[in-house]
Amino acid sequence: MYRKLILIAALIVLVATTMQAQHKAQSTTSKVGWPPAPTAKFIASTEKTFGDLMANAMDVMHRDMHNAEYSGDADHDFVTMMIPHHQGAIDMAKALLLYGKDPQMRRLAQEIITDQQSEIQLMQLWLKQRNNANAQRPTLNYGR
Repeated sequence: MYRKLILIAALIVLVATTMQAQHKAQSTTSKVGWPPAPTAKFIASTEKTFGDLMANAMDVMHRDMHNAEYSGDADHDFVTMMIPHHQGAIDMAKALLLYGKDPQMRRLAQEIITDQQSEIQLMQLWLKQRNNANAQRPTLNYGR
């Protein structure tokens, strides 16, 4: 039993390390400091079922979170992951507004859209200001 647990733990570490290495190899660096524009966007439409809309919203969110730029800086990495996460919440709330009937849930969905959009704007502004501040810092070459 103990050997099996060690083997499973080693396998998990191996898979996680491989996935992290693949992500770093695939990651692209954006000049403005946030993830590149997604290739496919979520479109809320009654032409799809509620379940299909939710699945699509989550697929787009997970893809964009996975493709977020990693810098090794916790603040930066948190923001680049949270932007697509918040967008996913907005997309799911839009799906509820198309199909949901309960007034409380519809009100909650509208609040989620408003709040998450505001938070995305705040995070994008933070990234822009941080990028501008980093660009204005003098480069010290120490005589090299």
